Formats: sequence, structure tokens, C-alpha cells
Amino acid sequence: MEFAPEGPKAIPLWVNGHAFLTVTEGFHEVVNPLTGEARYRVPLCGREEAVAAVAAARAARPLWAALTAQARQDALEALAAALDRYSGHFAGLLQAETGFAEDQVLAEVALALAALRGAAVGETGVVAIVVDATRPLAGFAEAAAPALRAGATVIVKPSPKAPSAAFALCELSARAEWPAGVLNLMQGDSAAIEGLCGADIDRLVFVGDAALGARVGAIADTASKPFAMLEG
Repeated sequence: MEFAPEGPKAIPLWVNGHAFLTVTEGFHEVVNPLTGEARYRVPLCGREEAVAAVAAARAARPLWAALTAQARQDALEALAAALDRYSGHFAGLLQAETGFAEDQVLAEVALALAALRGAAVGETGVVAIVVDATRPLAGFAEAAAPALRAGATVIVKPSPKAPSAAFALCELSARAEWPAGVLNLMQGDSAAIEGLCGADIDRLVFVGDAALGARVGAIADTASKPFAMLEG
């Protein structure tokens, strides 16, 4: 999808097992910090898109939770195997959006793989995860995998500065034949977080910088949503 013939392409949302296109009043340009090149745009979403993403996660949760723990772990292993096959592609996405050195982006992918293949089990429910740009893939995987292992369904809101790796991982979940709605993605900034907190989520998790996490926590507190912050 192009917003102008000469403009950067849009990265859509991921809702209910497929790319979800939306038109919003504002967009954020995803810029390569090393070159200054605007590579993509993401829509700055709000309540309407949050409701759609959360509804998909809520509808998928009973089926996902009813699977055996081994079946959910097998699904995570299949996603990890797909990520491993495309590890070079993911490293490239991360490097272009963060400016990290090659060894750092490779470590980011390795940490995401370890999380998907790990044993930690979190709480079930419908979980919204906000990830900043410091660890856009590993932070997402480390927050999502324990919840998914427990039978939770997830909506991730990546940083608009570095959204591509999270979106690509959601795409891989469909290739790994995950049930639609188990893993969803919403683009945006604070309005997107407010939309998620106003929708039917059970808790909000933030991964990243503590100062930004405090602001995210304040949004959750205003909406009376349980909140947890993980170190970035």
C-alpha cells in the first residue's frame, strides 16, 4: 500500500491472522537513523483499531487456552524455527530501523529465539504488550512467549520507530499455522495505548525504558488496567 507514488510504503496492523489495513489522520515515518532515509510509514491508530485487535484476541483465547501445554509449546517451537530460518532477514530489519551494529542485531534475534524456545510460563488472559525501540524483537518475544505458553492471547504495540520485526514475526505465526487471533499487532503511539486500555484487555505489559514505561503505566492506571513493566 502506497500513500503517494513517491512515498514510503505502509506497514499495516496484524489482526485475526492477516494484515489489517486502516486509514488514519496521522502517520509516523520509520527512518533509518544512520542514513536519515524514510523507509516506511505506520498509521497512528486509536480506539477503533484497538477494539478490532482486542476482539480478535478475545475470540481466539478459548481455543488457544484449550490446547494442551505441549501443543502451545509446539506452536512456539514452530515459530522459533521459522524465525531461525529468516534470522538474516530479521537482523536486516532491525539494523535498518535501530542503527545497531551487526553483532547487536544478531544477539537480538538470538534472544528472541531463546525466549520462544524457553520454559517460562506467565498468566493467561488477553494481554497487550507495548515495546519500545531499544529491544524491538527480543523484548516482544520475552514478554509474549510466557503469556502465550500459559494460554493467553496477545496484542503487541511496537515502537513506531522500529515496527518491522514485530510485524514480520506476526506474519510468520500465520506461516507456522497458528490459529488466527492468537497474535495481533497494532501500530501507533500513545493514542493506540489509550485505545488498548479502553478495550477489553486483562492487563498491559511494557518492555523498555523506565521513563517511557512510567508514562505507559499512567495510561493503564487511568483506565484501571493491571500493569507490569519489564526491563528493556
